Amino acid sequence: MGLRINDTAPDFTAETTKGTISFHDWIGDGWAVLFSHPKNFTPVCTTELGTMAGYAPEFAKRGVKIIGISVDPVESHAKWKADIKVATGFDVDYPLIGDKALEVAKLYDMLPAEAGDSSEGRTPADNATVRSVYVIGPDKKIKLVLTYPMTTGRNFDEILRAIDSMQLTAKHQVATPANWKNGEDVIITPAVSNEDAEKRFGSFETVLPYLRKTKQPGA
Repeated sequence: MGLRINDTAPDFTAETTKGTISFHDWIGDGWAVLFSHPKNFTPVCTTELGTMAGYAPEFAKRGVKIIGISVDPVESHAKWKADIKVATGFDVDYPLIGDKALEVAKLYDMLPAEAGDSSEGRTPADNATVRSVYVIGPDKKIKLVLTYPMTTGRNFDEILRAIDSMQLTAKHQVATPANWKNGEDVIITPAVSNEDAEKRFGSFETVLPYLRKTKQPGA
């Protein structure tokens, strides 16, 4: 059975472009995004890693560390950075895990168990399921899982939007509606009574008995 939301993110030790890390220790007391790509020196992956580098300050503002992974060796990651800079204009300064024995990819259910035990000779098609995103909270629990097909580059605005929602709802008894963006109205959860909602949020709108909206706390 694959990993699910609220499972503890598997810990591991791995070589990265920033040296050896122990994953849970590296995360520390904050949030983290672990995102994988099928193979270095491929077009969609090149745009993704450069885009993530450009978004690094936005993740940092939210107290979120970012780390990439593929089944390529660390030496290949280091060489690829120059191409990413040419293509996107951004330097990749976040760590990239070299998972050439496929250990982390299998640990996170990115590849089937029968995928072998080495990245030698693997094509992007062999790594087709490895375009995943895991958002992990300070409690080391998995908060979000996204997996994309080979031909579809990820929308990192959506990942930031989801993190904004999760960090907000972790502090307040609210949820966020479809297409919500930071600063917009939120939903009061059913666990909060009307009386308690008035104390917590002041005024609110009752759309339906089970759907109440209010201003975003702190906005």
